[in-house]
Parts: sequence; structure tokens; C-alpha cells
Amino acid sequence: MKVLLLNGSPHASGCTAAALKEMIRVFDEEGVESELIQVGHREIRGCIGCGSCSKTGKCVFSDMINEIAPKFEAADGLVVGSPVYYASPNGTLLALLDRLFYSTRFSKHMKVGAAVVSARRGGNTASFDVLNKYFTISGMPVASSTYWNQVHGFTAEDVARDAEGLQTMRNLARNMTFLMKVIADGREKYGLPKVESGSFTSFPDGK
Repeated sequence: MKVLLLNGSPHASGCTAAALKEMIRVFDEEGVESELIQVGHREIRGCIGCGSCSKTGKCVFSDMINEIAPKFEAADGLVVGSPVYYASPNGTLLALLDRLFYSTRFSKHMKVGAAVVSARRGGNTASFDVLNKYFTISGMPVASSTYWNQVHGFTAEDVARDAEGLQTMRNLARNMTFLMKVIADGREKYGLPKVESGSFTSFPDGK
């Protein structure tokens, strides 16, 4: 089992990192390989809709999206962490996720996804909802916990005192590990569910 974690905060040792590191401790205990990539401080532009990726299978811009893509393909699960900015995830992270999910042509079906958000006070659930949509449009089961996947604090030290938030992270990591193992077993025993494609609803004639 392998999990890829993306830290969408510009601070490598901030609140979001504290939450993700709590998950990594559980992954280590469970024998799950994990890799944490810091992305929130990078210069990442948004998608320009050029369509080049449909021909080449990768984004036209040569930056870390094309470096992350093979790691995502090889992973059994993806954890995306972000601080809350104006009740939304970090814009840099959203630009990365738009391009990462859109430009890659490998199947994400049945990879397990988990969103983690951190805020001093409010906006967590709105940001949580935004991140989960990347998973649910891609056939990725979403890992849940014993509360919404969030921590509170203005500093990493504050998060260290958020006992319920850290408990939520540990339970999330355990649930995610279980899901990945069950899906791996199911793939061997039953195969993955059939995925239909080809239907594209559009009403150009207004009917």
C-alpha cells in the first residue's frame, strides 16, 4: 500500500502539515508507505484549456504537475491537505489539482481519496467540500473519519492542542488504510467495477 500526500499550504511546518504528519504516523504503524510533497509554496498556473494533454497524456506546462502525476498513478490513495483562505482551499493547490486531474489519462478508479483542511476558525467544511469533488468525479472512494477531516489553530502548536482534530486525523488514516486494503483484496477476488463511458449530455438545440 502506498499513499501520496499533498500539502497545499505555503508553510512546510504549519497547521496543515501538523495534521498530515499525524496521519503519516498512523500509516507508518500500519505498514503503509507514504510520501509527502510540499506544493503550496510553488508557482503553479491554472489550466488554459489548450487540449494538449488529450494528445500527449501530460500537461503542456513542464512543472511539478508532470512530476507528481506518475506518483499519483502508482499510489493506492491520495490525501490532499489545505489551509482555508476565504472559505476555500489555497488557490495554488486548486490550480495544481485542476491540471493534475484533467491532464492525466490513467484511471483513478478506486484509488482512495481524503481531503484535510485547517483553519483558525471557520470555512473548513466549505473547503472540505471543494476538495472532495476532485475525488467523486474520478471514481475515487472518499475516506471519512469520526468528524469532518479538519483541524483548528493559527499555528502548528495550536493544532498540537486540538485533541479532537488530531484524533480525527488518526481515525482517518486508519479508515483510509482499511479501504485501500479491502479494495486491493476485492480487485483480486472480484475485479474492479465496470466503468461506462462515452455518454456526454449536451443540448445544443435546446431540447
